[in-house]
Parts: sequence; C-alpha cells; structure tokens
Amino acid sequence: MDLPRIFTIRESRHRIHNPIDEPKLDLLGRVIPLDAGTSLLDLACGSGEMLCRWARDHGVIGTGVDLSSVFTASARDRAAEFGVTDRVTFVQADAAGYVADTPVDITACIGATWIGGGLDGTIELLERSLRPGGLLLVGEPFWRRDPPDQETIEACHATTKADFRDLPGLVAHFGELGWDLVQMVLADQDSWDRYVAAQWFNIREWLDVNPGDEMAGQMRDELHTAPVTYVRYEREYLGWGVFVLKKR
Repeated sequence: MDLPRIFTIRESRHRIHNPIDEPKLDLLGRVIPLDAGTSLLDLACGSGEMLCRWARDHGVIGTGVDLSSVFTASARDRAAEFGVTDRVTFVQADAAGYVADTPVDITACIGATWIGGGLDGTIELLERSLRPGGLLLVGEPFWRRDPPDQETIEACHATTKADFRDLPGLVAHFGELGWDLVQMVLADQDSWDRYVAAQWFNIREWLDVNPGDEMAGQMRDELHTAPVTYVRYEREYLGWGVFVLKKR
C-alpha cells in the first residue's frame, strides 16, 4: 500500500505538507515548549519536517508514520541531513490504527484527520498512544468565512458546510470532547499561499519533464484550474491551524 502518485507529484518538493510554514512550525515548537528527550509520535508525518526540526532544535525523540514511501524516504534523508538519525525513526505504513508500543509525551496528526475517520476519531486514535498528562497536536481546517453556496463548499474540499466548523465552533468542540485547548498556531493567507502555490510549481516542473506520462492530462487540467479556484474560494473561506490539547 502506498500513497496515490498524484500526491507525490503535487507535493514533490514540499518539506511541509500543510499550510503551516517554517516560521510557524518553529513557533509551535517554542510555545509548547519542548525539552530534550521529549518523545513524540507523528501520524501521517509526510516528509518528517516537524519531527526532524524538533529533534535538531529541541532534542526531541520519536517516530513518524506515513503511507507514502516517497515521503518517508525524504524524511529519512532529512534526518540524515540534520544529524538526528539516532533520535528519530520513520515507518512507511498506514497511520490509521497505528498505536505506539509505549505511551509518548506528545502525539500528533497535523492535517490528516481522515486517518481516524475525522477529527473525533483521530483524537481518539492519538490518545491511545499518549501518556497521562501528555499533549495532543491536531491540524484541522475551519471556515474563515461563512461559505455562501455549495460551489464554494465543494471548492474547499468539503461535501457540506457541516464538514468543517468555524473557529469558535471548533474550539468549543474540543471542550465537548473533554480536552482543554492550551495553545494554537494558525495558518494565515501567506502561509496558505506558500503551500498551495508551490504545488503549481511542482506540477509545471513535472509536466515539463513528463509530457507523455499517462497522468499528464490530469495534471495539466489541475494546473489550469487550481490557481483560480484557490484564490477565489480556498484563500478566502478556508482556515487551518494546529491545536494543542490536554486531556481534562
């Protein structure tokens, strides 16, 4: 089992596979805060940037799990580049249902809550690997503005408006689930731009090298439509953040 190829084409040069940029990722590591020896399990870790950076900058140890063989290979390369291969391990596997052998200080799923069938299920999954009193990090979208119609909803990767909450509703929901929100770092439109616009560059670069590939037509169509869709809908209506939770 592996991640569909379209994702690795679209995000081939991404270090971070969500709309939190490097300064915000570093900020998140400072506001938690992190100490040397803090253990972390990162589910759907992508290319492992968070775990590798925090191992280098704060002495964190831990494991990242991701379905993509391409991304996990990139994560191992990054760990070697940062000199932290003795502190971090990356596993190519389905993160859905993955539970650590020993409870850890921090569990995280940054922007892939489908692994638990949605936000609630992912929080339940992450809690299974978390020591009592530990921190749970989850990345989740929310409505920045009320979507006016179904076209806007679908352009923001939702089926119905109820698929996402607004920010007050999301924060309230954490409490309903029995968790205190103790920190958060939110994407802004610039960090969204850096994440999404880099996809267009990756696609165009790939098309230039692979014009006869069986996926070239699909990727060409995406490059034709995605920029306008993004600036018209996603950039204006969809928010995203990393939320740090502690069990009540």
